Amino acid sequence: MKTNRNYPKVIISKRAYERQKNTQHPWVYDNEIVQIEGKYENGDIVDVFAEKGAYIGSGFVNDNSKIRVRIISRNANDVFDEAFWERRVRYAFAYRETVLPLDENNNCRRLIHGESDGFSGLTLDQYGTVLVSQVLSLGIEKRKTDIYNAILKVLHEGSESGDKYHIFERNDVAIRDLEGMEQGKGWYLGEGQTQPESTEIQIIENGIKYLVDFENGQKTGFFVDQKMNRRAISNIAKDKTVLDCFTHTGSFGLNAAKGGAKKVVSLDISERAIEQAKKNVALNFDNSQIEFAVADAFDYLETIKKNDFDFIILDPPAFTKSRKTIHNAYDGYKRINYLAMKALPRGGYLATCSCSHFMSHENFKKMLLDASREAGVELKQIEERQQGPDHPILLNVPETDYLKFFIFQVC
Repeated sequence: MKTNRNYPKVIISKRAYERQKNTQHPWVYDNEIVQIEGKYENGDIVDVFAEKGAYIGSGFVNDNSKIRVRIISRNANDVFDEAFWERRVRYAFAYRETVLPLDENNNCRRLIHGESDGFSGLTLDQYGTVLVSQVLSLGIEKRKTDIYNAILKVLHEGSESGDKYHIFERNDVAIRDLEGMEQGKGWYLGEGQTQPESTEIQIIENGIKYLVDFENGQKTGFFVDQKMNRRAISNIAKDKTVLDCFTHTGSFGLNAAKGGAKKVVSLDISERAIEQAKKNVALNFDNSQIEFAVADAFDYLETIKKNDFDFIILDPPAFTKSRKTIHNAYDGYKRINYLAMKALPRGGYLATCSCSHFMSHENFKKMLLDASREAGVELKQIEERQQGPDHPILLNVPETDYLKFFIFQVC
């Protein structure tokens, strides 16, 4: 099949073609390419073909990366101009307005979720009028001005109050090195863009206020993917004594308190995280039932008594970021969940999650079963949840399906 364009051609092996045909996965790996026709610069767009001539798609090429081509379209007639990227932005915005519109109780969400929205290597979170982006592919980096302009245009059109939006770039991540890009962070100052004075903003999620330090906080400053799961915690926290492990900004503990928890202990090994959590509590409660502890969660769980808590929440950082360390991660997840199960009384409640794609749903459930057997308890499942709908999952891209979240009663 021919295209209507004159892009360089990347020819992939028969085995790679079969993989593409069966999975429609948007990544073409370095070892799947058998031939390249035409000259290009890294970050350019190329057309991908099978050896027998079948058109696969078009995408960003980069010789620096093991992901040699990131396919962004399978339409041979697409033209990758400003209008193309504006259409993609409008699709992403319209989707969020349908599944997760902003209101007086929620003014934060993910606006662009990489491959799920057709922007391979771009993450963009919205905190009110501040947009925080991470650009992880050279192809997006080369086109970010067009993309950012489209985002600002679409948001301005959708704002009833005529708000002015600002973009802050959190490109201080090591993965940019693999794409041949420099790291850094700061305000995007495109045409007509001004620089706000502060890199801290107050947001509201589930009716709870938070201060977000989007310059220095983890990832883009706040984890908006747990929004619905925090709400689920609130729904069952009434009259419970709650331990919120790995509290970070205090979000699960705050939702438990809002749901009527009798007492909440928010725990984190980071003093800085606890200080931020205290600020967030002060925004929401005058006489709070929330206490704080700076400690290692593993050590803390080993020291508490059986009936100190009847609801424990585990929201640890990713214990693995590669397939090579899955075994160690499995042991870590198993240990922390075992300790929580042992610490809870019969009839207590456990919420537990993993944010690592490499820890699959099946493996995570197997780990929970192993931990429960060693703890001598049974787990009665209340809910199994995932990330919020503003972090859409593409069935053909397993990497977009990463968050596992369970609520159990311990029997």
